[in-house]
Amino acid sequence: MEKFANCVRFIVKDGCEDKYLEIVNSWDMSTGQERGYTVKTGDREYLFFGVWDSEQSLVNARAEMIGNLDSIRDLLEQLSDDLGVTEPRSGFIKSSINP
Repeated sequence: MEKFANCVRFIVKDGCEDKYLEIVNSWDMSTGQERGYTVKTGDREYLFFGVWDSEQSLVNARAEMIGNLDSIRDLLEQLSDDLGVTEPRSGFIKSSINP
C-alpha cells in the first residue's frame, strides 16, 4: 500500500507565531498519521506536512484536521479570496530517500 502525504501552507499574523506554535505543538496525531511536521519556510510562512499510512486515513481524519485549523484560524492571514487562510495539497508518496 502506498503512503499518502498532505501539506498545508499558511502565513501567521505578525506577533502571533509563538501562540501558533504553542497550539500546533499541542495537537495529537490522528489515527493513521505516521508523521507530522511544522516547517518554517519564510517570514511568518509555515508548512504543515503529514505522512499517512493511506489516503483513507487522511480522509477519515478530515474533521479532526478542520477542528485543528479552527483552533488557529484567527492567527492566520488570508492568502487570497480563493484560498482563504490555507493552501492545501495531498497525494501519494512516489519516492523516499529513507524507506
